[in-house]
Amino acid sequence: MSKPSDTDGSLRPDVLRDTLSVIPPAQSAKHRQTGRSSLEGTSSRRHRLTIGSVALLLFAVTTAAIGQVMLKHGMQIATSRAARPGGSLIMSAAFSPWVLSGLVVFGVSAIAWLSALARVPLSVAYPFNALGYLGILTASVLVLHERANVLTWAGSLLVVTGLIIVVLARP
Repeated sequence: MSKPSDTDGSLRPDVLRDTLSVIPPAQSAKHRQTGRSSLEGTSSRRHRLTIGSVALLLFAVTTAAIGQVMLKHGMQIATSRAARPGGSLIMSAAFSPWVLSGLVVFGVSAIAWLSALARVPLSVAYPFNALGYLGILTASVLVLHERANVLTWAGSLLVVTGLIIVVLARP
């Protein structure tokens, strides 16, 4: 079987690939040996959504929602303390155990989220934040005694329905 020559005007696929690809010098030797870049497959490869990945995503979203509720509760207390004569909202918030704890919990959720992003494509991970809307809505009604109307609940359920569609679609 003969290889097409460069003189007949057609470019071989491997020559065209090497000409068009941008590969850092440290990776070019590996590229020549394997025929593919070490960057290949990181974003185009299909990722399986494992139970561990789902658990990590749910942990990140749940802790973020809990952190937000703690921050809101802490700020309600700080606002009432700042309303007193000589009170400062900044100082009340800075020394509020609820605000400080909420920041710590929110920080833990950020670390869990970064870990989840290392394992799952963003297009799959980000829709899980929809569960956070539902969790925060529920907690704001039950814990913070806020009011939510039917349209708010319906909209949140539609967002969660979108999450289910994204997860079942598996990119």
